[in-house]
Amino acid sequence: MLTFAPATIRESGSMSLTQPRAVSIPQDSAIARFFDSMNLSDAYAIDLPAGTARNPEVLARFVILHQPRWVRALMRIRDALVAGVGLKTARLLVSSGVDASRIGIFKVYDSNALEVVMGEDDKHLDFRVSVLCRPREHASADGGGPCLVLSTVVHCHNRLGRMYIAFVAPFHRLVVQAFLRRAAKTGWPIEAESQWVGDVCFPDHGSRHSLFRDP
Repeated sequence: MLTFAPATIRESGSMSLTQPRAVSIPQDSAIARFFDSMNLSDAYAIDLPAGTARNPEVLARFVILHQPRWVRALMRIRDALVAGVGLKTARLLVSSGVDASRIGIFKVYDSNALEVVMGEDDKHLDFRVSVLCRPREHASADGGGPCLVLSTVVHCHNRLGRMYIAFVAPFHRLVVQAFLRRAAKTGWPIEAESQWVGDVCFPDHGSRHSLFRDP
């Protein structure tokens, strides 16, 4: 079973453990040059406390499944707006894969010891999301320790895609930072028990969190 330690126990007083910061997309990330042209590209990093799991798929599942309630509300609004123009909804995506091929609404395209790449292709745009675990020797100069970097790249196919991304980009950046902040304050998964990467068990007696159900 994958267990989690309360953030209050594992924080060392550094704001970098609970506050994400904007960074450049790591050049060693698989998505750094994924698209020939990008209509959106950003990355946010957050330092990881000692003892945190280093399996990127474990951390990706933890981050995505611990989303704040207001993010779920935004996703419902987004679904209602895009369904009418034939775009994929979050509910459709999450129902299309219930095994290790998806993390929440995101299809898993690649995974290795340091990085998991997720995303989706649609008629208006394609996007990829990377969760990269940077070990201590490659960590940021200011933090000095291991960190997690969540990067996003988007390539638009048409005018609809460009209009869509122009509208959602500010919300996207808020959501990514909220995901990381919430995960850090909840308490990251523990390294010694991080090999189970299917359904994630939580402290409340192993209940499963759904993308559309409040904790």
